[in-house]
Amino acid sequence: MNIAIFGATGQVGTVMRTILEERNFPVDTIRYFASSKSVGKILPWNGYEIAVEDAASGDYSGIDIALFSAGASASTEFAPKVAAQGAVVIDNSSAWRMDPDVPLVVPEVNAHALADMRKGIIANPNCTTIVTMSALKALDRAGSLKKLVVSTYQAVSGAGLAGVNELAQQLSDKEGQLMWLAYDGRAVDFGKPTAFVGPIAANVLPLAGTLVDEETNEEHKFRDESRKILELPELEVSVTCVRVPVFTGHSVAVYAELARDLSTSEATEAISQAPGVRVVDVPTPLDSAGRDLCLVGRIRKDRGSRPAVNFFVSGDNLRKGAALNAIQIAETIAGNRS
Repeated sequence: MNIAIFGATGQVGTVMRTILEERNFPVDTIRYFASSKSVGKILPWNGYEIAVEDAASGDYSGIDIALFSAGASASTEFAPKVAAQGAVVIDNSSAWRMDPDVPLVVPEVNAHALADMRKGIIANPNCTTIVTMSALKALDRAGSLKKLVVSTYQAVSGAGLAGVNELAQQLSDKEGQLMWLAYDGRAVDFGKPTAFVGPIAANVLPLAGTLVDEETNEEHKFRDESRKILELPELEVSVTCVRVPVFTGHSVAVYAELARDLSTSEATEAISQAPGVRVVDVPTPLDSAGRDLCLVGRIRKDRGSRPAVNFFVSGDNLRKGAALNAIQIAETIAGNRS
């Protein structure tokens, strides 16, 4: 197949290139697109060198599948143009996720939605949404989901290279030594933050994303995307999104209220059978980093008066939370076409 990556020089685009090679995706030709400032840059592909093309002025003909990770503005502008040339666009931004004519897909959960691609565009969900979906779908099958109360613990890489660089800078002083809290609890002066609302090193920020009303856009994404993917439009979802000083790996604590009571063993068995999931005792973002599977643990029946299950999940936000999920969608399309 003829593949194109838009945003090939970026954080997720780089992981996309790596995963395509790792999984031996059936690539006949590959093309890289980015903004004008990256045009002509040489990037590797399977032992070859590929020059980056201009996303704004490039020739889109002949592309079978276009993997987009260039941001919502670029996707809004270019994805319809690429799709109009006959490509299937798989977009990693927020631009198309809630469009009723665009499927929002986690292949382990709702691959059937790919049957209806009216615009030639498929949306990749938000990273925190993706890492929870397979476990939640398993609980819905076993006990019918009624309500979610969720707290996320989101790595700085979810805010792009600016977030990664800010944490790295705050962890090192001018001599390159690690900076820690003073013994009396007073914080080191980390300087003025730019990527986040406060210092992220040695800290936790209960505001991930940007405020839209009383909630952040990240919180809106989790609620709206969960309802669409799980095909539960009336699902009650309460979310608090938190940024933590972790480089890679998003984690989510979930209270899942059900219509039918499940024991801890029943819930554990259901989740353990979910594709793309590994049940462990204590899931952490450090353990999930670099893995394709999402790690789920601390599964337990809630002790309240309503039937509910609690669990904790960690997943690599750059792999399963972004690049891998997009490529799994592409693999499903390639398999359907073969």
